[in-house]
Amino acid sequence: MICRQASGHKESVPAGVPLEVGNIKDRAFLDSVFAKHKPDAVFVSYTVVAGLLSDPLSYYENNVSGTVTLLQAMVAHEIKYFVFSSTAAIFGYPEKSPIGDADRKSPINPYGETKLVAENLLKWVEQAHDLKYVCLRYFNACGADASGEIGEDHADETHLIPLILQVPMDKREKIYIFGDDYNTPDGTCIRDYVHVSDIARAHIYSIEHMVKTGVSNQFNLGSGKGYSVKEIVDAARKVTGHAIPAEIKARRPGDPDALVAASAKAEEVLGWKRKYLSIEDIVASAWKWHLSHPHGYSA
Repeated sequence: MICRQASGHKESVPAGVPLEVGNIKDRAFLDSVFAKHKPDAVFVSYTVVAGLLSDPLSYYENNVSGTVTLLQAMVAHEIKYFVFSSTAAIFGYPEKSPIGDADRKSPINPYGETKLVAENLLKWVEQAHDLKYVCLRYFNACGADASGEIGEDHADETHLIPLILQVPMDKREKIYIFGDDYNTPDGTCIRDYVHVSDIARAHIYSIEHMVKTGVSNQFNLGSGKGYSVKEIVDAARKVTGHAIPAEIKARRPGDPDALVAASAKAEEVLGWKRKYLSIEDIVASAWKWHLSHPHGYSA
């Protein structure tokens, strides 16, 4: 496992899994790691979505420049399988819902734009170097491992469910909801939420798919059912038994009304099925993690 020191937690790495601390933008570091461990496949993920419009250079540096450096190292070391963590944000304002894998891509922020650049890059790298890839478009990864030992711990939290759970953990007074005038039933943004353990299994299935078929592909990972911000807050209230006060704030730029995925292709081609079917179960798994790790991995 490769992890950036600034954003990772060595405590989350299971026993027996080798950990290398460094950055995918550092070619010398990658050469050293690949020569040492000789991996057959690479997974990569950069999913920070704060500052969608205020810091485009960081997104291009990580999602484009970092991916180029990583792919150059993979080609040099003859690593033939790559799973790329893409995003629902490549679709921008979707033409229909749920969003199909082949639907129009028109990002409205640098995060989605740079992920789409990386997806397009992979097509050309495959033609030139026969590197097989799968792009997994996440629609809000969330929740925590069933053991309660692996969960989200970010220095600057941006994900909705952990932010909401900070209220019953007495880490914040209230949760802010950014906009209640969207074109949705209750006026707040609707998103598709998928448990991290279900997403992890999709990565395994993706490698198996490439090895078995020799075919690259792209898949949306969602539930086909979206939940509004207010519905997520209500689910957290139900799970925690806490009132969780909420306050409406102005919209954030670059937020579509709704992003919900049609995952039929992943189900048919990969045999992927979600095990966490209700938003309450997803929130409950996250709540279990936060209760057992009130100060994150530093506890």
